[in-house]
Amino acid sequence: MHPRLLKTFLAVARTRNVTRAAVEVNLAQSSVSDQIQALEAELGASLFTRSRRGLELTPAGEALKPYAEELLSLADDARAAIDATRSATVGRLAIGALETIASARLAGWLADFHAVHPDIDIKLKIAGSGDLLRRLGDGEIDVAFCFDRSGASESDERFARRVVAAEPLVLIAPPGENRTEVDLAELAEKRFVATETGCVYRAMVDRAFAEAGLGGPRLAAEVGSIDAIAGLVAAGAGFGIVPRLAVAALLDRGEVAEVAWPGPVRSADLVMIWRRRRVQPPALKALLGAAGENFAAVRPADARPRHAVSFPS
Repeated sequence: MHPRLLKTFLAVARTRNVTRAAVEVNLAQSSVSDQIQALEAELGASLFTRSRRGLELTPAGEALKPYAEELLSLADDARAAIDATRSATVGRLAIGALETIASARLAGWLADFHAVHPDIDIKLKIAGSGDLLRRLGDGEIDVAFCFDRSGASESDERFARRVVAAEPLVLIAPPGENRTEVDLAELAEKRFVATETGCVYRAMVDRAFAEAGLGGPRLAAEVGSIDAIAGLVAAGAGFGIVPRLAVAALLDRGEVAEVAWPGPVRSADLVMIWRRRRVQPPALKALLGAAGENFAAVRPADARPRHAVSFPS
């Protein structure tokens, strides 16, 4: 069973749809169908059946799934073990991150890392928190950078995690609303723009309100990104609670105003999450070793001090 066929099989099993699986594995739909047929012919069993909900695994498909996952994991470990025998740190890294983190924190730091490790090829993928963890578990990315949501990743024994920065949360309002103090009762009457329930950003908002004894926020709108929140707040739709790094430039330009939050000052932990493996690839080990607190400048152990990369705070 070729790993390529197993990877395609798992993509179809996960998406229950040939079209979506084709996008995931970067193949034409016809190629996905051909690979599934080839795997079924090799095993002498049908792996999928059609239902109203899409493609469902047959008993044979259910039996194959855990072995396919283990075989692909072993293949990754084998490649990592071979890479570890080389004297130079080479290889590929697939890094996943939230868009806000990628632009405000990772861009300059990764450029610095690549300058020190030019033989490591880096691919950066942007996705939401849930999709990042799914891709991490499926082996599509090697490491994910996202904001921590208490209990969201700690229960999954497949993953290791490290806090690499603490990002302050800020209460933003339409321009002209700058105030040093705000009454809790008044704030409870304001409308808020937030992401959808289940998103890590929404969890930040709900937790901040609960800790201030305000219950839940009155919503003006639910949107899909921090940029959309900032845009709606700037247009006067309501207030928002977001990581400062996401709106630092808007605050500097006066497009949104910062209002002092009356509850405890909160921050969001920015975490790096990776899969536990028998052997970590040298490229990933280099990244893990370089990712110090607050994204300190990356440099070889024998290098002289150089200027650090500047990031928004």
